[in-house]
Amino acid sequence: MTLPWTVALVAMVVMSGVQHAVHGGLPGLALPAWACDFAPSDLETLNELGVNLTDVEKDLQDLKERKQDAPRTAAERLRQNLTSAARRFMDPAAFMTTPELIAREGYPVEVHKVETDDGYILELHRIPMKDSKKPPVYLQHGILCSSSDWVIAGPEKGLAYILHRLGYDVWMGNFRGNRYSRRHRDLDNMDPDRNVRQFWDFSFHEKGVYDLPACIDAILEHTGHSDLLYVGHSMGTTAFFVMLSERPAYNVKVRAMSALAPVSVMTQVQSPLLRVAALLSTPLGAAANLVGIREFLPNNLLLTLAGQVLCREKAIVQSLCYNIMFLCTGFNSPQLNLTLLPTLLAHMPAGASVKTLLHFGQLIKSKAFRRYDYGMLRNMWHYGSLQPPAYNLGNVRVPVSVHYSDNDWVAGPADVINLYNSLPNRMGRHRVRLAQFNHVDFLWGVDAPSLVYDTVTEILESQAARHPNRR
Repeated sequence: MTLPWTVALVAMVVMSGVQHAVHGGLPGLALPAWACDFAPSDLETLNELGVNLTDVEKDLQDLKERKQDAPRTAAERLRQNLTSAARRFMDPAAFMTTPELIAREGYPVEVHKVETDDGYILELHRIPMKDSKKPPVYLQHGILCSSSDWVIAGPEKGLAYILHRLGYDVWMGNFRGNRYSRRHRDLDNMDPDRNVRQFWDFSFHEKGVYDLPACIDAILEHTGHSDLLYVGHSMGTTAFFVMLSERPAYNVKVRAMSALAPVSVMTQVQSPLLRVAALLSTPLGAAANLVGIREFLPNNLLLTLAGQVLCREKAIVQSLCYNIMFLCTGFNSPQLNLTLLPTLLAHMPAGASVKTLLHFGQLIKSKAFRRYDYGMLRNMWHYGSLQPPAYNLGNVRVPVSVHYSDNDWVAGPADVINLYNSLPNRMGRHRVRLAQFNHVDFLWGVDAPSLVYDTVTEILESQAARHPNRR
C-alpha cells in the first residue's frame, strides 16, 4: 500500500473513532475496537512519516480508558500529527484556511471577527485595498460553503482576486455554522459540539436578519464608506433578500447587488438532495430533533483526507466524486477543473445546520418564499398565524442584477425570472451563454471569468462610478 493511502486510511479510522468520542453524546459509548488498535506495521508507517508515536499510543490508551478529558485532547493531537504527515504528499491547499490561501498567492489578507445581535461570532476575510475610492465589495457564499469559494480557483479565475486587481477592497463573509464561524459569546451554553440544540437552531432566516447586517456594518465601519457593493451566490442571495424584507433600513447601505444563481421561490429544483429534503422535510425534522442531529456535513479531517485520496486526478473513483456533486448542482464536467477537485472537496462542505436544509425543503414543498414552517400550532406561537409569513420582496429597493443558467438544478431559469420580475429595482437579467453551465460553475467553472465575471465586473464598475446612496 502506498503511503498516501496508508496515512489517509489510518487517519480516517482514528478520526472516525475520535469523533464518536467527542461528539457522540451518549455516556459510556464504547469506541469501535478498530478505532483504538493498530497493527505494528501501521505504527511503523506512521513512524516513517514523522508522526509522534508516543502521543498516538497515549491518546489511544486514554480513549480506551475513557478518561474525562481524553477525547478532545486526543482529537486535537491526532489531528495535528496526521495533518502534518499528510501535508508531505498531498496538496497543501487542502489543509490551508482561506487567509492562508490568499497569502500564498502574495496578496495582502486580514481576518476580522464580527459579533451578531444574537451573539454569534463570525469571521470576515479581507483582501484590503486601503484608501480605495471605490466602494468595498462584499462577497457572500452559499449553503455548505465558505469564503474559500471566491479564491480557491486561483488568482486568474477567483472572483475575489479579479476584483482586487480592479482596485476594490474585497471582503468575504462566513455564515454562522461554517468552519470559520462556530463560536458564540455565551461559551458555556452555546458550544456547537456540546449545546447542539441551542447553537444550531437557525436557518437562512437568521443569516439574513442577523449575519448580513452585522457584516455590512463592520465593513462600513472599518472602511469609512457609506455603502458597499454586494455579490452573493445561491444562499448568499437568499439571505440578502431576507435581510431587506425584514430590515429594509439596510437598503441605503448597499449600492447594488449582483445575484449569482439566486434562490428564493423554488419550483424548478432538480437537485435530488433538495428534492428529498422537500419530500421528507417534516419527518426528517422530527427525526433530527429526536436523535439530536443539528449539524449537516461539517468540515473535518476525515473528509479532507478521503477527498485527497479518492478524488485526486486519475484516481479510479474520481468520477464518483464529481458525479455526486453534479447530482446536487447539474452535470457539466467540461467546466470542472479535475485537478482542483480534491482541494475543492477539502474546503466544501464547510458545514451548515440541518434546519437550513429543511427550510429550503419547505420552500420547494410550499412553492413560496416564506419563513420557517414550525407546524400550525408552533406557527401560532411564533407568528400569530397558522402559516408562516411570506418574505416581502417589494422591500428590496437595492438595484439588483441576476445571473443564471439553463443547467442549474437548484436555481432554475423560470424561478430566477419570476424572482427578477418581483423586484422593484431591476438592473439587468443575464443568462449564461453556455447551456451546460451549472450551479457551482458560477464559482469554479473553467470559463466563469469570461461567461460571468466579465459581466459582473462591468456592472460593478458602473455602480462604483455613481454617487453613494441617498435613498
